[in-house]
Amino acid sequence: MTIDGNWDRRVSRRAFLGMGGLSAAALTLGSGEALARRGRGDRPAGYGEPRQDPGGVLDLPRGFQYRIISQEGEPQLRGGKPVPSDFDAMGAFSGRGGTTVLVRNHENSGSEEFPVIGENPYDPAAIGGTTAIVVDKNRRAVEQYVTSSGQSTNCAGGTTPWGTWLTCEETRRTDHGYVFEVDPRDPENALSRTPIREMGFFSHEAAEVDPQTGIVYLTEDDFRGAIPDSPEFEQVGASRVSFFYRFIPNDRSRRPGALQRGGALQAMAIEESPNYNADLAEPGDRFEVVWKNVNPEEPHADAEAQGCCRFQRLEGMWFGGGAVWFDDTAGGEQRYGQVFRYLPATNTLELFYESESREALDAPDNLTVTPWGDLWFAEDGDDGNRIVGITPEGETYVFAYNRVNDSEFAGPVFSPDGETFFVNIQNPGLTFAIWGPFARRNAGRQRRMAVAPPPEHMTPAISGELAEAADRYGMSRLEAAAYERLGVPLA
Repeated sequence: MTIDGNWDRRVSRRAFLGMGGLSAAALTLGSGEALARRGRGDRPAGYGEPRQDPGGVLDLPRGFQYRIISQEGEPQLRGGKPVPSDFDAMGAFSGRGGTTVLVRNHENSGSEEFPVIGENPYDPAAIGGTTAIVVDKNRRAVEQYVTSSGQSTNCAGGTTPWGTWLTCEETRRTDHGYVFEVDPRDPENALSRTPIREMGFFSHEAAEVDPQTGIVYLTEDDFRGAIPDSPEFEQVGASRVSFFYRFIPNDRSRRPGALQRGGALQAMAIEESPNYNADLAEPGDRFEVVWKNVNPEEPHADAEAQGCCRFQRLEGMWFGGGAVWFDDTAGGEQRYGQVFRYLPATNTLELFYESESREALDAPDNLTVTPWGDLWFAEDGDDGNRIVGITPEGETYVFAYNRVNDSEFAGPVFSPDGETFFVNIQNPGLTFAIWGPFARRNAGRQRRMAVAPPPEHMTPAISGELAEAADRYGMSRLEAAAYERLGVPLA
């Protein structure tokens, strides 16, 4: 079931004033300059401008190096089996002897040349699944093996605090459309072949666990309908709609298999605005949310029927510093993507950023919070892709360029010690280890990122008269700019 979206971004004065209880504040973006130039003064942000790679693979800042540690089709798995294709999200775990164990999704669904071939598949007819890469202290792969098989379209997922990987099927067909728990220490065990059915039957994207509460947050990338303004929209006649979920487990013992003991699946809603279309939000908009129980067998239809908050195509997600970060890869007026922040402590949702140009941010997909507190995105755009970052201080920058082709970066994740950055190029499948002068781990900056305002260049410039009016009425500069944009006189 799909919804015909209301894509008119205009909001009446009465409607805007009625949102006062939601603490809504709209703002407009800056000029859309390239993120690489967003430092303080003349100093480049992040680690400086990426330098051209003589090998034509990855452009990285001065002082950084990379190594390809796994490659699609190579006979690197146990028994000489070829590495499966369609690399996607990854999780990183501490292994024996100082090793890092990566668990990697393979978004195979039916026609790929190199399927996931395991010994104990969930469904022998399906060719998706996950593999592991054991990486030593010298950042070399010393072993690779299948960790789960017989799944389909394994897109994103997330690590658990107890050392397992939640792999998510981005599909919705008979017996597929579930989350599976994968234990890298016990590959292809019974747990990896058992779908967590109460976590929902829908087109899953990512999963993240709140380490304080054990609640699991889930994004949906529903494939039905089309993106408004796209060439396909007139043919399909219906808008894409996805929802944001959470799973409250009955068993919070935080051990492998605990999530199989059931729980409540809920979808996010904004009580004052049923069927609220988050595509209409502006950066800085903040809402108090409610959660509605949905039927795990048909959560999408149930969320739709109950008027839950609607998104376009939810993709990556990361829990860091007390905030749940997630993005809508096709959200926003220009369809270049939106970045949302949910704060469980205050139960509020905020649109942190909306891209207005490909130069600023193009189709954000997988994301991560770095050990030192920056927010990093892997792009999935049409014109070449990058790893881009935002700092708690409001700086933005580019860390890496993919020079292989226009395929997306996927699976950005840091080693447990924070000294190595791992990332994939999806097609042809390549996994990289990247190292260099990364900043030290800083939990305080992660917490600052969780509450940081949007970067300064994303905020509107306002006149002195309007600033005085904002102070007089006890409102923020963002709120004052929002009122001015909507024609509400304040001065």
